[in-house]
Amino acid sequence: MPKRPDTRETAILALELMRRIPRNRTVTAKELHEQLVDTEVGRDLRTIQRQLEMLSGYFDIERDDRSKPYGYRWKDKSRGMALPTLSEQESLLLMLAEQHLRSLLPANLMKSMDGFFVQARNNLAPYSNAKREREWLSKVRVVSTTQPLLPPKIKPGVFEQVSNALYANLWLSVDYENAAGKRTQAEVMPLGLAQQGERLYLVCRFKGYDNERSLALHRIIAAQASEFTFERPKDFDLEKYDDEGRFGFGTGKRIKLSFRVEKEAGFHLLESKLSEDQQVKELKDAYEITATVVASDQLEWWLRGFGEQVWDVLRVPF
Repeated sequence: MPKRPDTRETAILALELMRRIPRNRTVTAKELHEQLVDTEVGRDLRTIQRQLEMLSGYFDIERDDRSKPYGYRWKDKSRGMALPTLSEQESLLLMLAEQHLRSLLPANLMKSMDGFFVQARNNLAPYSNAKREREWLSKVRVVSTTQPLLPPKIKPGVFEQVSNALYANLWLSVDYENAAGKRTQAEVMPLGLAQQGERLYLVCRFKGYDNERSLALHRIIAAQASEFTFERPKDFDLEKYDDEGRFGFGTGKRIKLSFRVEKEAGFHLLESKLSEDQQVKELKDAYEITATVVASDQLEWWLRGFGEQVWDVLRVPF
């Protein structure tokens, strides 16, 4: 007795059939069977005929039954437009987006995209013809400029509540424990979400205050979005907040920084500048660097990382 296909295999077959059904012409069950016969989702002709009958009953797929064999095509104004037209290149883009944007998009939006992500994975699966696109996923990678660390664990449900409140401008109740172990329960106005290395930070204002604070998501013990909306402050700009060095534990104050660094250790600064106004003076065994930067703890950690390879450090406030 033949093995009955499981739900996952049936779903994959349905997606593969919908992807291959054209819009401007009809295709027959026999033609689809021939396209799939050498793939891992290949099925007998009768199974494909049953699937097509089911799909035409639930989706905007038109069945031309004026003569046999029946022909199938997507209706002209089908809401399923994105499904049959998702190309291998679009699938590749979606796969990369899923990998790198999952922590930066609202959880409900990511969930609504699940159908597209499933199709993208199927389009690039080993049994597909998208060999070059599939190979590309193993040819590109975002690499760390520091010692790689595992991301801290975020409590279940916290990211979903935070991202949904941020997306809908809803007040958020948080139970937060800072690095010193002090625990605080408060209502906050979520204003931005930032990924710094392996960590996620929520930029927010505590109720009754007009200054911003950054809360590490992994230190939020519990979070709950309320039903009450707020008017997003017009004087807040996440890009400006970042430019002021707030994620580097700064206060936004700029300084004129100058230092000397051994050539081997500082050569990369000739290629990747500290600022647009950076100036470099070449000495015998060192470079003298001058640049306008934001004063922050992160800057101090970066300078200390050079050890004795950096000296004569001067910080002149504006």
